[in-house]
Amino acid sequence: MLGGAPQLYIPVVQNPEFDKVDLSGIKLAVSGAAPLPMPILDKMLKIFSGVVSEGYGLTEITMGCCLNPPMRDSIRPGSVGIPFPDTYVKVIGLDTGEILSPGEEGEICIIGPQCMQGYWNKPEETAQVLIDGWVHSGDIGYEDKDGYLYITDRKKDMIIYKGYNVYPRQLEEVLYEHPAVASCAVLGKKDEKGGEIPVAFIQRKPNIDPSPDEILGFVNSRVAHYKHIREVRFIDAIPVSAAGKVLKRELKNLLQE
Repeated sequence: MLGGAPQLYIPVVQNPEFDKVDLSGIKLAVSGAAPLPMPILDKMLKIFSGVVSEGYGLTEITMGCCLNPPMRDSIRPGSVGIPFPDTYVKVIGLDTGEILSPGEEGEICIIGPQCMQGYWNKPEETAQVLIDGWVHSGDIGYEDKDGYLYITDRKKDMIIYKGYNVYPRQLEEVLYEHPAVASCAVLGKKDEKGGEIPVAFIQRKPNIDPSPDEILGFVNSRVAHYKHIREVRFIDAIPVSAAGKVLKRELKNLLQE
């Protein structure tokens, strides 16, 4: 069994020896802390004999609330699975607060025995996040008709370009399909005309040197016009936390500088 964040699995899958080593003995690989890119998941499923199960959680709910069932015919690629026992998830409208129908995107809220009772000595912050026992995660997503949860992005990371909602994760998924991209992150940059424009930070694979125009052409030919990446910045390494989360705050500081 393996357990870790995508930042553990990505360099493993991208290692030249990955396809040459017999990894059929791995029966279960669990991924959390950040979204697992679909191209990485696909390669893992081809090499491992067992299941790659992506889950979802946050600090306020003692790590976990959802997980794909550990069976090949039960996992749904791109989903973080179904709620744990005694745990309930709902998706509400960002403006209305009403529960949304399957397929509609909104804020993810969780209630269960693992949810926090509040932030220590921070009543105002607690009141914003913990409402009627439900933890309002700040994550955007949707449920399918069978109750599988899909994470679209963080509410605070969403880019608004000329009134359109642009989710960085969707663009990052496309970037990971480019053969030169080892790791990446998309952020919004303030812009006078558009309000915000998507900017891609890219860590390249060794000995591959694509041009910014090549990256822009690759991504923008695959997405709607309002989702187009407008700027590419190459970086030696995408900063991540000890838990494997991309530190977008540090990248935002680079944009501001």
